[in-house]
Amino acid sequence: MTAQTDTSGSVTTVYKVTGMSCGHCEGSVSGEISEIPGVSSVKAVASTGEVTVVSAAPLDDEAVRAAVDEAGFELAGRA
Repeated sequence: MTAQTDTSGSVTTVYKVTGMSCGHCEGSVSGEISEIPGVSSVKAVASTGEVTVVSAAPLDDEAVRAAVDEAGFELAGRA
């Protein structure tokens, strides 16, 4: 599992998402995850299936799963 706390006190976690194939997919996933309280940035990369999330504290995996599901994709776990 990948979760790192940086010097500013934020947590960076990388998730694997299946089904993303384009920039629109990246935007959908990023938009939904961005709505989770405490999230400060999201970067989705369709070519790798990786979504990097920076948040104030570790996120509940089920909240991330629900956001990814809402975007129409599947959370495969943490990278």
